[in-house]
Amino acid sequence: MKSIHILLVEDNEGDIVLTTEALEEGRICNHISVVKDGDAAVHFLNRTGIYMDAMAPDLILLDVNLPKKNGLEVLEIIKTSDTLKQIPVIMLTTSSSEKDIVDSYRKYANCYITKPVEVKEFITAIEKVEDFWINIVKLPGKR
Repeated sequence: MKSIHILLVEDNEGDIVLTTEALEEGRICNHISVVKDGDAAVHFLNRTGIYMDAMAPDLILLDVNLPKKNGLEVLEIIKTSDTLKQIPVIMLTTSSSEKDIVDSYRKYANCYITKPVEVKEFITAIEKVEDFWINIVKLPGKR
């Protein structure tokens, strides 16, 4: 069974629960790490502070609206880092702002998904993300 490590960067507890449950119920065995703000995401990815032993993710699900550092700032850090830029980043957010969408792609997000409001639609969206990025796409090897 194929398995990947997903880093979920999300501050909304309800969205964390929905996303992790949808991923865990999938047909794929995933390891999911969760951080709740932009600073924690940067420390996790750079393996600093309390995240010194963190496993490098294969895929990042990144919210735009985060405390400390917003998702666009985190995205820019990821995509300008020689050691992190190959990790696919999916912007998964409630924001449907054209500015956020354009800024995300300008900073090299791999895709931008606006979270559906309805729970069933949200779970379906996560399942489709999982299916595409795990079953169809060939991800780069670990750094």
